[in-house]
Amino acid sequence: MKKIPATVVTGFLGAGKTTLIRHVLETDGQRKIALIVNEFGELGFDGELLASCGIEGCDEEGIIELANGCICCTVAEEFTPAMEAILNRNPLPDHIVIETSGLALPQPLVRAFNWPSIRTRVSVDGVVAVVDGPAVSDGLFAHDLDAIQRQRVADENLDHESPLSELFEDQLACADMIILNKCDALSETSLPELHKQLRVSSRSGVSIVATSQGMVDPAVVLGIDAAAETDLESRREIHHFHEDEDDKVAHGHEEFETFVLNLPEVVGSRQLTECIRLVSKSNGILRLKGFAAVQNKPFRLVVQAVGPRVESFYDRPFQSGESRRTQLIVIAQAEIDRHSVCAAFEELCA
Repeated sequence: MKKIPATVVTGFLGAGKTTLIRHVLETDGQRKIALIVNEFGELGFDGELLASCGIEGCDEEGIIELANGCICCTVAEEFTPAMEAILNRNPLPDHIVIETSGLALPQPLVRAFNWPSIRTRVSVDGVVAVVDGPAVSDGLFAHDLDAIQRQRVADENLDHESPLSELFEDQLACADMIILNKCDALSETSLPELHKQLRVSSRSGVSIVATSQGMVDPAVVLGIDAAAETDLESRREIHHFHEDEDDKVAHGHEEFETFVLNLPEVVGSRQLTECIRLVSKSNGILRLKGFAAVQNKPFRLVVQAVGPRVESFYDRPFQSGESRRTQLIVIAQAEIDRHSVCAAFEELCA
């Protein structure tokens, strides 16, 4: 049975998590999405906002709100029963989105997906960290520090008192994608510096998507296929590395574009994955996925790339009469040089 993908959205209060989720709901149009919203206090503003958004397929029955404190501190009491309630529904959702509070540590939440009642049915598709660009640029991590302190005091279940700087590093270290939000309030000079700063605290291969108002194409955020619960060890560490000078930052939703490469057979799987890795790095490709026909191989090759991370496997034999061709879907920045990308892959197939 195929596991239901779940996306964990983390970030400090006011970074734009709810705005991002609402935008995904408004623009996806393909999936039935269930939401778990972790909010504090008697009135859960985020859950109310999302439930009343009027978006088709987004109703109150599809939202579970956890109003009893930090989600990472109430896994057994709150989160696991909420997940089991979703998994007992008929029909099942196509995707689950979990919005954590700003004080939640993402690692314990991801670890909870290995619980026996969950691990065979759900996989963490990706951890998405939403960052308040102007606040981090000013060294504050969040726009309203007083509101975060009130959030701490209101949460009786909070069992960790980590400084904001450590919580921020934990969020980045666990992330599969970083959404650098509110970039319309950043100067042209501060954006590249902030991008480099975030790179220092994130793992190799993590994409940084700069945007405003959470306007990110759902195809970028959903379907990362990271299976984060199987990769917990690397998410406890911060891997420092330096970015190449010509590395690019991804921009907002209106500046994304998607196109399809239709190609003949490729000479080999290793050559294809290396080509994908190099072309993605040099052309700012965010996501690439599809199928390939490899010379002298009777099986179809499935490929998926997120940034420089490329995965592939053979899934099934080509059927009788089925064309042995390669088809790759590319999601990239709007200014991408399509000719250069096509030429690189056509050379591979020559």
